[in-house]
Amino acid sequence: MNEELLRSYLDGGISRAVYEKGEEILSGLTEAFAEADRIAEINQLKVLKAMQKNEVAAYHLYGTNGYGHNDIGRDTLEKVYADTFHTEDALVRAQITCGTHALYLALSANLLPGDEVLSPVGRPYDTLEEVIGIRPSMLSLAEYGVSYREVGLLPGSRFDYEGIRAAIGEKTKLIEIQRSKGYSGRNSFSPEEIGELIRFVRSVKPDVIVMVDNCYGEFSREKEPSDYGADMMVGSLIKNPGGGLAPTGGYIAGRADLIERCARRLTAPGLGKELGASLYATAPFMQGFFLAPSVTASAKKAAVFAAALYESLGFPVHPASSMQRNDIIQAVEMGSPAYLEAFCRGIQAAAPIDSFVRPEPSDMAGYADKVIMAAGAFVQGSSIELSADGPLRPPYTVYFQGGLTWPHAKYGILMSLQKLVDAGLTL
Repeated sequence: MNEELLRSYLDGGISRAVYEKGEEILSGLTEAFAEADRIAEINQLKVLKAMQKNEVAAYHLYGTNGYGHNDIGRDTLEKVYADTFHTEDALVRAQITCGTHALYLALSANLLPGDEVLSPVGRPYDTLEEVIGIRPSMLSLAEYGVSYREVGLLPGSRFDYEGIRAAIGEKTKLIEIQRSKGYSGRNSFSPEEIGELIRFVRSVKPDVIVMVDNCYGEFSREKEPSDYGADMMVGSLIKNPGGGLAPTGGYIAGRADLIERCARRLTAPGLGKELGASLYATAPFMQGFFLAPSVTASAKKAAVFAAALYESLGFPVHPASSMQRNDIIQAVEMGSPAYLEAFCRGIQAAAPIDSFVRPEPSDMAGYADKVIMAAGAFVQGSSIELSADGPLRPPYTVYFQGGLTWPHAKYGILMSLQKLVDAGLTL
């Protein structure tokens, strides 16, 4: 045992028993960590080649103000995204405030009154319920005459192909596939699984638009849903692709005609991609994207470690530590509100920012239940940074994600366990 390292953890509030439990678990994760590094290496070269192909230069890192006319840095960044994700075009903007905004933008730009959107993977993430109009909300798609239909998954997170076939009709204009599990107990889908689903829906209706909510999934595998036929891929820059440096923003990558519609919805008809000042965000956007593969690998290691640690203590975890990772989210069923809150308070206590804050469950815009969130992040709400959250509803599942560096993520996970031990959990 490394006594100097142990002393550092003891000084940081981690007991010897918790530290030793962590080291025991880590000894069995060598192969999983090596796999995360292998995927990061593939994706790092992919991003690097896209930057070199587009001859990214120092002058591209300076921003514009006002209208943002002739913003060559912004335009080059969008070419880098498109080339990395193998799409025709991309919209990467600071004016896109979050992942939900990016999704609303992509949906509202490409759906007209009378059209229907179909989710073949069950109910989408909570914040999309008001966007779609599942829960009535001002300016929802439903208010504009866009209808919604969903097909639930079969046991084992399998696609209900016959149910999907029956649900696709004349009005079905767009298929919305959420890659990550959100606040559900289903699997997060691999790009390959999404590709199989895309092939099936196209066999039923060849001209249907397929949009993938790629939040939390970028760079977790060698390929992306866009490599398997997705027409649009949507995400947030304060998750994986921002690499922890993007101060805000979102992206939509895909078919050029669909992206142009998104740009005109973001700005105005006739303006489109030509407007939208990058201000001073181009450098962190570009550098964050460059770092994203290795940052995502750190987050994946954190997820594997959390899964292995908590499953060894008898907590149901999803995915299991031995399963393939299709995003950076790790779910742990805590079984009680007290344990859910203790876990989140441990993550907060390990944060570099606001470590002294005590998270409490509260009402949050876009969520039906009270939610507890832990995120002592440099960027507000950044879930590529070490963070955890969960709705206050049975089985009181915590959703853990992020970790800009593996050492910090390790400490945070150990601190989450320490808080549970302090609350009465016996190792």
